Amino acid sequence: MTYSIVARDPDTRELGVAVQTRWPNVGETVPWAEPGVGAVATQSFSEKSYGPLGLARMRGGASAPDALAALLAADDDREVRQVGMVDASGRAAAHTGARCVVAAGHVVGPGRSIQANMMERPTVWTAMDEAYRATNGPLADRLMAALEAAEAQGGDVRGRQSAALLVVPATGPAWATRYDLRVEDDRAPLVELARLLRLARAYEAFDRSEAPAMARDFAAAAAAMDEAHALAPDDDQITLWTALMLAAAGRLEEGRKLFVEASAAEPRSGEHLRRFLAAGHLPPEAAPAIDALTNDRLG
Repeated sequence: MTYSIVARDPDTRELGVAVQTRWPNVGETVPWAEPGVGAVATQSFSEKSYGPLGLARMRGGASAPDALAALLAADDDREVRQVGMVDASGRAAAHTGARCVVAAGHVVGPGRSIQANMMERPTVWTAMDEAYRATNGPLADRLMAALEAAEAQGGDVRGRQSAALLVVPATGPAWATRYDLRVEDDRAPLVELARLLRLARAYEAFDRSEAPAMARDFAAAAAAMDEAHALAPDDDQITLWTALMLAAAGRLEEGRKLFVEASAAEPRSGEHLRRFLAAGHLPPEAAPAIDALTNDRLG
């Protein structure tokens, strides 16, 4: 009793699944994806095996429609299932069993499948499709837009409890993910899922600061950390590292202000930086900035 979308981005070739339901921990059951293979959403009295078995068939060369047809043929309870699949070439397929709880249905288009059951209105899946197609930008944003459109149409008639977003890159090992975000129990799971996506993007920016910092390009590292801090201003670890990169880039007063904020949330912030420096995970040139930030503080 869930709504979901599986999709392939034609430009980046990322694959993704997004889902929300009135049941805890939907991310453990419904969404499945593998780089260069495909994505699956298995819901409505979910048979979890559709995820790994569907990916295995697509990995072996089957299209999403053929993989889904084979699994349905072997399932005596197919009429209570709802499943969507998309493969790495963008071929998509869906199934809504005759015994799925109304309102239930799906829509399939190039590179995407959207499916929903036990919805307040039978307009949910078409609204999701329209929102996905109308939204520009990264795949994760388009998936989120589809979920938000479902809620605007009333969503699950039981309410809401958990949500998940899974996006995998075009290539990589089977376990590689771009985002694997889960809200296991929340009365407003899409709000929390959106926050987690912003946080994940903040840490992507954080990661991008590492190479320039080690190359002593502290201005570039500070720019990446400025981006991270703008996305997650309440994360004290990001605040701390933004403070360091700003100080190392010569923006000492800005850095000191943020260091005070980080230390208020975690008094061991100074020790955090000193230990990274001692372990060789920062260049020696960062030492004066750490000293400047931690001056007259225990850290």
